[in-house]
Amino acid sequence: MKQIYLDHAATSPMHPAVLDSMLPVMREDFGNPSSIHGFGRKTRHLVDEARHVAANSIGAKETEIIFTSGGTEADNLAIIGVARANKSRGNHIITTQIEHHAVLHTCEQLEKEGFEVTYLPVDEHGQIKLADLKDALTDKTILVTIMYGNNEVGTVQPIKGIGEIVKEHQAYFHTDAVQAFGLLPINVKEQGIDFLSMSSHKINGPKGVGFLYARAGVSFSTLTYGGEQERKRRAGTENVAGIVGLKTAIELSLEQAKEKVALYKNFKETMLQIWQEEDVTFQINSGTEETLPHVLNVYFPGTNVESLLVNMDLAGIAVSSGSACTAGSIDPSHVLVAMFGKDSDKTASSIRFSFGLGNTLEDITHAAKETAKVVKRLTRKS
Repeated sequence: MKQIYLDHAATSPMHPAVLDSMLPVMREDFGNPSSIHGFGRKTRHLVDEARHVAANSIGAKETEIIFTSGGTEADNLAIIGVARANKSRGNHIITTQIEHHAVLHTCEQLEKEGFEVTYLPVDEHGQIKLADLKDALTDKTILVTIMYGNNEVGTVQPIKGIGEIVKEHQAYFHTDAVQAFGLLPINVKEQGIDFLSMSSHKINGPKGVGFLYARAGVSFSTLTYGGEQERKRRAGTENVAGIVGLKTAIELSLEQAKEKVALYKNFKETMLQIWQEEDVTFQINSGTEETLPHVLNVYFPGTNVESLLVNMDLAGIAVSSGSACTAGSIDPSHVLVAMFGKDSDKTASSIRFSFGLGNTLEDITHAAKETAKVVKRLTRKS
């Protein structure tokens, strides 16, 4: 039976070129980048090259890039770091109801420490209203953290508009760009972004590495204590092989971005057309515009998510109900609840398809037809 992986928003396979770039480092370049001898200088050069590529990818300076263990650490460093460093100026944070749990759970922890958090609502397409953001800002607001593109439904937020609003305020603007990076154009200066998080394993790089962009001059505290790595902002010996892999993944993602966006849009159109031809009842759980090209979240009335996922897996199709970080949870998606309400059938009958490296039009056609078979079988039983 053919196995088709359509869960790239959870994690993506490593590109062969990324692995090729990492292997020599893992075999030979073992020096500590903080060492002053030749072994250390060589790995320091590798890290510096990667920092240059990372900075250029978002229009930043090299000194504004902090390598982390991934998106979750980057989110934590930005949110907790800003909150603790700026509590003398205020204790209010603004985020949204549909953030990744790396942001939501971090904000919940800060609430326990005495900070106040406003969770902005979203409309049925998953977008915030800029007017709501303006209304939520107070003289105590020190941070606005709003994701670039949603990992479950693919909705893209009005990032530039958010940046323009926050720029007129004392607050800093952080965005979790884990899903958008490598597919959508990002320029932190033009968009008014003060902090940005990304993760390597979402762009066909290795797991366990990512970076945080922190604009020069921003005030935030470190979360780890030890050596003086990353300009004293993130202690711990750098993951050189991972960072080299991240560099290659960034280069590939930028080179192939336009091609991938066109391909994934074609994948979406193909799936939707096949379901229409197969007379399958479905609804897309986001707007048709302003969405990530690789994410498609679909509601199939008369089904339930557990049966959908099990039957799709038995058919050789790997999809998900949303964030991999809540896999196995019986709770409905917090994103769909925010969009449609807790009593909506959509929260219990929707699955996410996400495309990436290795997927072909043949795969998508086969997956769409298998999905139609599963949905028809489940709706007959109900």
